[in-house]
Amino acid sequence: MKLGDIANAEAQRYAKPLEGVRILAAEQMQAMPFATQLLARLGADVVKVEHPTTGDSGRASSPFLLDPNGARVGATFLRNNFNKRSVGLDLKSPEGRELFLELVQHFDVVAENFKAGTLDRLGLGYDVIAERHPAVIHVSLSGFGHDSPYRDWPAYAAIVEAMSGIYAYKNPDGPPTTIPVGALGDISSALFVVIGILTALRQRDQTGEGQHVDVAMLDAMVAMTDIVTNLWSLGNRPDGTTPIGVICAGFRCSDGYVVLQVVREHQFEKLAEVIGQPQWREDPRFADRYGWEHHLEDIIRPAVEAWSSTRTRAEAAAALAAAGIAAGPSQTAPEVIADPHVAAHHMLVEMPRPDGGEPVMVPGNPVKLSKMAEGPETRVPWLGEHTDEVLTAELGLSVERLAALRSRGVIG
Repeated sequence: MKLGDIANAEAQRYAKPLEGVRILAAEQMQAMPFATQLLARLGADVVKVEHPTTGDSGRASSPFLLDPNGARVGATFLRNNFNKRSVGLDLKSPEGRELFLELVQHFDVVAENFKAGTLDRLGLGYDVIAERHPAVIHVSLSGFGHDSPYRDWPAYAAIVEAMSGIYAYKNPDGPPTTIPVGALGDISSALFVVIGILTALRQRDQTGEGQHVDVAMLDAMVAMTDIVTNLWSLGNRPDGTTPIGVICAGFRCSDGYVVLQVVREHQFEKLAEVIGQPQWREDPRFADRYGWEHHLEDIIRPAVEAWSSTRTRAEAAAALAAAGIAAGPSQTAPEVIADPHVAAHHMLVEMPRPDGGEPVMVPGNPVKLSKMAEGPETRVPWLGEHTDEVLTAELGLSVERLAALRSRGVIG
């Protein structure tokens, strides 16, 4: 889907569900920006507050492109900031802090993802903000929350993923493979932020009161990696002596790998039929599901690959799916971009590059509503692009006042 496209003309008759909700976001990198981007796609008006010269630290990530002014715009920023407006504002300046507090009164939600306590030290913590706007929802997202023994530790996704136990669960004896599936620690945290914001807004509808929502990335990861603690409590150990009785693996095909997952006995029987091994039904080695793991490499893999290696990934996946077995091809990035499901669901949005190169691909909105149109999407904002627009519309600042603030470095 290209920027500005609307896929569902019928749904244009309906307003987006979060229209009228206004979010002032002092955010950086990925976790909070992903959350506010999703809310923006659902109709919220998101104004992003950035340092007037350096901006959101995600702008400095790699790879990057250059905006029309020659400023760097990194991949992390490009993935997480569609449909927002950017205000350059120095929150370390007394004038900048006062402008921020004046803006707060015009918004429903204040969202920030600095290290716990950072905004308190700047005089912009929940108590100060709530005094200006008692009905505001103030959302904080940090590595460990405001009452953790680790609250002073900085954190990125890999840190909280490691502390959740999932790295050691997958590789107990060697060095951990970090960020195995992208920024899971960021995106999982972002989804809980969205839930927290929507819940707090709903409660405010009922009570008229605002509140502080505190989301810790480590909490989100402990929730997302629930198998670590749950299976341990039930006796599962990473040494393989306590199998859980599943087949979840990739098998070689003529053009790559197909991944399949078998978790129930009737699925194993279907797998045996599809690959021409009906005798497995009576094989004592497979008398229970725990035998699947014990004999995955010496019996099951050779038999499955003798069948799958003569087929493409698509052919193998289709045959397995037809038998009721969950399976799919292990795809490369170009294959995902060309995937017909991805196209049908508008799950990639193209943002034209200012330099005229190949467009930037950004994942689309995975939340599909029957009475909400897809898009239109707007590109990420250049740093401070909407500073004058927002400060004039919200606070009534004159051209002269804006120029004076800019000359002192308060705004950008």
